[in-house]
Formats: sequence, structure tokens, C-alpha cells
Amino acid sequence: MNISEKPVAIVTGGSRGVGAATAKLLASKGWNVTITCTSSIDDAEVVVQECENLGVEALAISADVGDNEACIKTANETVAKWGRIDALVNNAGTTKFVFNHGDLDGLDAEDFLHIYRINVVGPFQMVRACRSSLEKSDNPSVVNISSIAGIKGIGSSLAYGCSKGALNTMTMSMARNLGPIRVNAICPGFIQGEWLKNGMGDDLYNSALKNLTQNTPLNLTVTPDQVAQGIYSFIGINKVVTGETMLMDGGHHLII
Repeated sequence: MNISEKPVAIVTGGSRGVGAATAKLLASKGWNVTITCTSSIDDAEVVVQECENLGVEALAISADVGDNEACIKTANETVAKWGRIDALVNNAGTTKFVFNHGDLDGLDAEDFLHIYRINVVGPFQMVRACRSSLEKSDNPSVVNISSIAGIKGIGSSLAYGCSKGALNTMTMSMARNLGPIRVNAICPGFIQGEWLKNGMGDDLYNSALKNLTQNTPLNLTVTPDQVAQGIYSFIGINKVVTGETMLMDGGHHLII
């Protein structure tokens, strides 16, 4: 098996938004990239082409991270193509939009189980599938994409916030026990883009965007490209950091 001279990353949920921005940023830094998606393989193939236009190789795989066999397949196909895995970005996620967290009837057990399956069990399974390859890297890194929701108990729904809190705890536990693999989390605030716009509707999205831009200490909300920069800082720059959760929210978490 040939081993790539370029480092290799897997980015789950890589067809759009933060995942796509991360894949393209890594490609611009000379990384070969595998991206996964569930229902948007055409979009994923566009991202692959954009990565390859930057002089690297890329691979798109249709894979549900909640399915352990799909996680194993993703790791195995990546290793079969390039002989290595150096970084894993657990970006795939889901929610059910119930913004009123006091509306306990807006969620049921199945909602919780589905959200936890993707947002918590999925990253666990991906790390487990990639662990043996990551341990062979001289710069092994896992970055879990969490949310301010897991810090402040806010967000698209109670179940979503709880799942991101669990992901933050798992990040710390893995960092403590999986060294020398570095395991960190990014906790973005409101991310500009189609995912939130589709879930919130135009009016609520625009209202929230205006309110946060006016009232956060830095007068901004983050973009997918900015979140990707934070992810890359954990992978390629801050090589002595593990077990950390980095808030990227313009100071939203400071608002009482």
C-alpha cells in the first residue's frame, strides 16, 4: 500500500457549510481530504473538485456517522486510498428546531435518540474507527464541532444543547485517555449560512443575525470560513493543546 506524503484528514458532514469550508482550507494547506455526507453527494462531489483544484486529492463518501459500519467503511476507504489518517473533524450533526426550551412537548424520546445518535454516538464511532491510524501519525488530531448551545444551554432545541454538552464532556474524556492523539472541540455561536436559515426561516434568521451583530462584544456572528480557521488552528498550529473547547461566537457567551 502506498502511503501519501501529504497528510490526510476526514471531515464528516463535509458537503456544505463548516465542513465544506474546512475541507477546502485543509486542501489549501496541502492536505488530502475525505469528506462524508448523507444525502448531498452531488454537493460533496463539487467540494471534492474544489479541493482537487488546489493540488491535492479528495474523496467523497456517502456515510451516516450514526451507523458504525459506515464509520468503519469511511476509515478503511481513506486508508486504502492514502495509507494514513492524520486528522478527523467530526462536523456532521443534526437537530430538531424547537427554540422554546420550555416546550417539553415539542420533543420526544425519539428526537433525543436521533440527535444523540448523530451528534454524540457518531463522533465516538468515527474516533474509534480512525484511532489505530491516528496513532501512527506524528501529528494526530481530532476536532469535534460542538456549539455554544452545549455551554449556555441555548440553541435550536433542548435536545441539541444537551447533545453538544455531552460532546464537550466526551472531548475531555478522550483527550485524557487517547494521547498522543489531541482531542479538542470548537463551540461556534450563530453561524451564518443556509443551515440555520432553512431551520429558522428567513424572518427569525434575519432578526437573530441583526440582534447578535448589534449586541455581541465584537459586533459579529461567525462564518463557516472563520470556524474552519479555528478548526485548522487545532490541527496545524496549536500542537500542545488538548482537551479544550474553544468558543467562537464574537463574545455571545458573555451576554447575560
